[in-house]
Amino acid sequence: MTETTVDQIRFTTADLDLLPEDGNRYEVIDGDLFVTRSPHWNHNKVVGRLYNALDSWSLSDKGYGEAVLVPGIVFDQENAVEPDAVWVSDKNRLPQMLDEAGHLTEAPDLIIESLSSGTQHERRDREVKLKLYSVRGVREYWIVDWRTTKLEVYRRQNAKLTLVETLFPGDILRSHLLPGFEVQLQIVFF
Repeated sequence: MTETTVDQIRFTTADLDLLPEDGNRYEVIDGDLFVTRSPHWNHNKVVGRLYNALDSWSLSDKGYGEAVLVPGIVFDQENAVEPDAVWVSDKNRLPQMLDEAGHLTEAPDLIIESLSSGTQHERRDREVKLKLYSVRGVREYWIVDWRTTKLEVYRRQNAKLTLVETLFPGDILRSHLLPGFEVQLQIVFF
């Protein structure tokens, strides 16, 4: 995968409408344009398994929230991202969180990002998006690294997302946001 950032130019969400539909993912964070090609098979596999566990839990008889893959989130004119998956706790509030195009305009409770190869990708997810999600009020952020088979859990503490645990294939993923949710990471990574 390759990613480029264009310096010296401030991009907006309006600019995204002018870009080609060429299979790349285009995101604007703090006015910077990030372009990413389609992810690796294993990237999608890991995200898909986490999403399936989260979606199944959400659809259980408890009626918790709603999960979705690769949603568009348009926070403002200079911040539009496409995380790998999200979860929103309040289904009743969800319609007010969406714009006419069906993009979220407010922070979901949980965001999942799977790292792609390259230092630019890792910096984007670990630093740039972490900062954006912290500022916007995301309550929990999972960064998955399918290459090293680990998952980092960042949780809102003192008004920012802070790393609270790092999990590996032998561990079970649980969350305070998701009562009764658990998934064995062995299943996610292999």
